[in-house]
Amino acid sequence: MKIKEGFVLRRVADATIVVPAGKTALDFNGMITLNDTAAFLWKLLEEDRNEDELLKAMLGEYDVEEDIARAGIERFVKKLSAEGLLV
Repeated sequence: MKIKEGFVLRRVADATIVVPAGKTALDFNGMITLNDTAAFLWKLLEEDRNEDELLKAMLGEYDVEEDIARAGIERFVKKLSAEGLLV
């Protein structure tokens, strides 16, 4: 899975946001605010990744238990999929 083309991750003040760019801005109205963990996963998903790769990266970056990390990744991926942000 991978983030759909046309979305740009930006750091604005103390916030990390995702905004639509180009033609995507015509179909997607608004912006998405991400916490640090979600921004970490988003950056990984800019390249084609599966959930196991995301989990491995998260466990390497954060001090978190595997089951908690896996559940968070599943929620994040499900939300991105529901919003049509993954291909």
